[in-house]
Amino acid sequence: MSNRNIRVSELLKREVSEILHTRYQKESVAITVTGVDVSPDHSQATVYYSSLADQTDHWSSQRFLDRVSGKIRHEVGKRIVLKRIPALKFEFDDALSQGYRINDIIDSLEMTDDQRED
Repeated sequence: MSNRNIRVSELLKREVSEILHTRYQKESVAITVTGVDVSPDHSQATVYYSSLADQTDHWSSQRFLDRVSGKIRHEVGKRIVLKRIPALKFEFDDALSQGYRINDIIDSLEMTDDQRED
């Protein structure tokens, strides 16, 4: 990824997060923007988010983000100067739940090692 793409990704991440938490406070209270991937031509951007809520709330968060993505894109266009404001696609980032699962596996392995020593 080029330096420009990295800078644009970080700028979009900051702006989308700020828009969500100022303009849509009630709906986005449990949503955290974890990253943004921008296409090389800056026409598309995938915004990754995590949710502190359970699985059913994850789907409602996805529906909410899909519904307001055009409005968020428009607001981003007002705040930053880019030749082309990318279309925003929101995807759930399940890295947090994968991390918990890996920690559980490691903990279970440590427990079996402790039981072998006894």
